[in-house]
Amino acid sequence: MIIAVVGATGLVGQMMLRVIEEQQLAVDQLIAAASKNSVGRTVTFRGEEIVVCSVEDAIAQKPDIALFSAGGTASLKYAPLFAAVGTYVIDNSSAWRRNMDVPLVVPEINIHTILKQSHIIANPNCSTIQMVVAIAPLHRRFSIKRLVISTYQSVSGSGVKGINQLAGEMAGLPVTNPAYPHQIAMNVIPHGGDFEETGYTSEEVKLEFETHKIMDAPDIAITSTVVRVPVKGGHSMAVNLEFEKSFTIEEVNEILRSSAGITVVDDPSNNLYPMPLFAENHDDVFVGRIRRDFSIANGLNIWVTADNLRKGAATNAVQIADYLIKNKF
Repeated sequence: MIIAVVGATGLVGQMMLRVIEEQQLAVDQLIAAASKNSVGRTVTFRGEEIVVCSVEDAIAQKPDIALFSAGGTASLKYAPLFAAVGTYVIDNSSAWRRNMDVPLVVPEINIHTILKQSHIIANPNCSTIQMVVAIAPLHRRFSIKRLVISTYQSVSGSGVKGINQLAGEMAGLPVTNPAYPHQIAMNVIPHGGDFEETGYTSEEVKLEFETHKIMDAPDIAITSTVVRVPVKGGHSMAVNLEFEKSFTIEEVNEILRSSAGITVVDDPSNNLYPMPLFAENHDDVFVGRIRRDFSIANGLNIWVTADNLRKGAATNAVQIADYLIKNKF
């Protein structure tokens, strides 16, 4: 089993290597590939230093699986070339998510959409992943009618640039290459992605489209606001759900506690609720502040937090790779 990690020197690529190692994925050979600027550098995997090669060299080695975290432009260029030599590509960019012939996969929800011919598989947006893990089991029981979403996204979602901007500003140092149009330290910025003509941002549009596609539920009404907060890692979301069917809070708790990939942290009397500090270095999605919305019939509020570099990116991709390996694709 030969696996390539494309973008191996980046934040998510590094996390992919770490998660592959932690999950003891059945890998006989690992190829670390990156842009020309990174060729010749080394990355550590299973205690060994692996020399980073070019993407073209990785394609020539015909890996069984390639985990991509190299950006949309690189994915559009290279993913079809990997697929042409028989490689299954799991792509973390937004390049393929809107292609209806490409599965957009969260393993706990729709792993069945991967077919033998699915040589390009899309990893969803980090916020979408953690939200649908939490709400899909509830949708199956009570049928979601409408979602109102507010995200509180950490700077690691913007890569090294975001982390460096926050760190520099907190230290009072000049930031020469900021990730955001405004100061992020001691601030919140209601802006994720690019603004579109509707007034919504591309990140907000992704939440809507990807939720519909993953859950195969195009009729759910969705509106969202994406906000960047001065937190290094871990994304949080306030999610308001309106169901078609009636429910009890006891039923909601039972469903969430018994669903794969979810940890419920909901004991407000002891100040216990999900926070990025809880989620860091964990693969589960944390759900709390579970309470009825009394302003509408069949309304529910939940708070969802996850490590955006793990379940929101690397872990989800590695879970898909594990499925391909175990099912002998």
